Amino acid sequence: MEIKTQHKPVLVQEVLENLVVRPGGVYLDVTFGGGGHSRAILDKDPTSTVFALDWDDTALKRGEALVEAYQPRLTLLWGSFAHLYKLEKKYKLPLFDGILADFGTSQDQIKGSSGFSFAIDTPLDMRMSSGHYKTTAAHIVNYAQPEELCEIFWTYGEENRAKEIVRSIIEMRKRIKIKTTHQLVEAIERAVGSCKGNRIHPATKVFQALRIFVNKELENITSFLPAGFKMLAPGGRLACISFHSLEDRLVKDFCKTVEKEGSGINVFQRPVAPTEGERISNPSSRSSKLRVLEKRRFVSV
Repeated sequence: MEIKTQHKPVLVQEVLENLVVRPGGVYLDVTFGGGGHSRAILDKDPTSTVFALDWDDTALKRGEALVEAYQPRLTLLWGSFAHLYKLEKKYKLPLFDGILADFGTSQDQIKGSSGFSFAIDTPLDMRMSSGHYKTTAAHIVNYAQPEELCEIFWTYGEENRAKEIVRSIIEMRKRIKIKTTHQLVEAIERAVGSCKGNRIHPATKVFQALRIFVNKELENITSFLPAGFKMLAPGGRLACISFHSLEDRLVKDFCKTVEKEGSGINVFQRPVAPTEGERISNPSSRSSKLRVLEKRRFVSV
């Protein structure tokens, strides 16, 4: 059963090989999105059950067709994985044989009207869920102090031309409010030049930084990891897909900490990357990395 979505899930086979390792398993997909990973798990094991979580009402609405096709094995839930510890009690969730988190931004959101993409001119919003966050990227760009903007662009985008870009933004916002993606791109290009001849668009890191900051993405991952690991059944696995070094570093450090404490096993010392074939067929997968943490069946005291 297909649902209409522009998003193509990444590392599907690698997730199935390392997450769906026992028949009749109960799984939690905390980033349902287009439903690709959830559907793959359900197809891999016809006796499995999946609970899927998303904070985007539109994604859950699209997924209703999947719920009908796979009933009663698929249950959709509204909420953010950052609040998993609360949702566990709210929905009376069980322990899981596997939990999957794909920290990438859905192509449906990027190509929508929320300001994620600099390729189309849309309002500079960048909130993945207006119900969870009130501050938009436009508000930050127009009202944050120059020092704060520099810190955001460097910390969350690793943009080494942050000072030049911020100076250009300050000059523009003295004249007009920066309300759209193309206005922000114009300010960036005035500072560092256009994208002609460059493999990476000059606005890429700034847009990444604003998206991460607006949605508190790193803080959300930090909250999710211990809550997710706690909700694993003995022998259960936590699989996390990251798309940039900031996310992957959080997952890697958590895996190392849990393994050192003796309560978990780091399945891979190095993250699993997509195959060359997947990178060609799905360019969005190029920077993806999969790490898997298994909860020990017995923990020595």
